[in-house]
Formats: sequence, C-alpha cells, structure tokens
Amino acid sequence: MASTMSGHKGFLDHYHELIGTWTRKLRNRPQAEDLAHDAFVRVLENPREVIEQPRAYLHQTARNIAVDGYRREDRRQALEEEMFDEGAAGNGDPEAYVHALELADSVERALAELPVNCRQVFVWQKLEGLTQAEIAERMGLSKNMVEKYMIRTLRHLREHLDVSTR
Repeated sequence: MASTMSGHKGFLDHYHELIGTWTRKLRNRPQAEDLAHDAFVRVLENPREVIEQPRAYLHQTARNIAVDGYRREDRRQALEEEMFDEGAAGNGDPEAYVHALELADSVERALAELPVNCRQVFVWQKLEGLTQAEIAERMGLSKNMVEKYMIRTLRHLREHLDVSTR
C-alpha cells in the first residue's frame, strides 16, 4: 500500500524501529534519536507524490544523513590536521589556526539555523563539489530551486559571519 506525505502515519510507524536500528549501529542512543529526527524532518520537508515503501525510504534517508555526517567530520578533521601541520612547520600562525576553528564553528552554527534543504545543497555543492544539476536530481527539485537554496544559504552565512559591519 502506498503512503502519501499527507498521511505521515506510514512513516511514524517506523520511528522506534529506526531509533533501535541506529542505536545498535552507532552505539549511542542520543545520536540515533538525533538521526531519526533529522530523517523525519528531511522526509517531511521533501514531499513526494507517493512513497511505495515508507520504511525503506526512511531508513535510506537516515543512512544518507549518517554518511553525510561522517563525511563532514572527516573533512573537518582533515582541515584541522592540515592547519596544525602548517602551524607546526612554521608556515602557519597559532592565532590563525584558532581563528579558523572559530570560523568553522560559526559556519556550522549559522548553517544549523537554516532549513535542511539549504544545508544539504550547501554541503553537496561547496564541500562535495556536486553540480546544481546533480543536486537537483538527488533531491527531486528543479535546478532553479537548488540555486535559490544556495543563494539563501550564502546570504545567511554572509549576514551571520560578517562581523566587520557590526
């Protein structure tokens, strides 16, 4: 039986199962709960006409979010290591290193204030190098909508990170 997004019950039936699955995989219930929440938000913010298998769709969405999270963490660690290595080699400045970490935290906080779609478009385009067409296909959106999300995200970041005008 198909589940439309107007009838969210098909997804809600799998909430506890999703938390249980990800608690076992992550060995961390609070992280699993966060992941389940993010998966539900993403599913509900990206309505499709008909979802034939809500359970599979929800689990795949959670898996995608988890993979994206691991990729972001890997990139952040690589950046920190690269900056530390430059500082240790005398090429960098410890103050610049601390400033870069603070900036990364500020960007993360500013992105967290945005809707999931804006964050996803930003991560896929700026951090993973996907084209707007590739993102549009992945998200089931028009290329124009992807561009609007990116513009909104960049404006938001500019407003929240431009301390020189405050």
